[in-house]
Amino acid sequence: MIKEKKESKIKEKVEEAIKDIRPSLRADGGDVELLEVTQKGVVKVRLTGACSGCMLSKITLKSGIERYLKQQIAEVKEVVAVS
Repeated sequence: MIKEKKESKIKEKVEEAIKDIRPSLRADGGDVELLEVTQKGVVKVRLTGACSGCMLSKITLKSGIERYLKQQIAEVKEVVAVS
């Protein structure tokens, strides 16, 4: 139960941080959807809109989204895209 509460708090933090990123993605016609935060700190997201088919989506994921989430939330270890 304690583990579930901790995961829930981390997920809430990630959701809040994604709100900060979202306007930049939407400005380019894309978006990001949070799917899951694992116990090991892996954040699983789905890139949507223009981001889903963009050649630069890996750079956006790693250099943008992952870097920002790691800076904001110590528990985040990695961000991966799931289709």
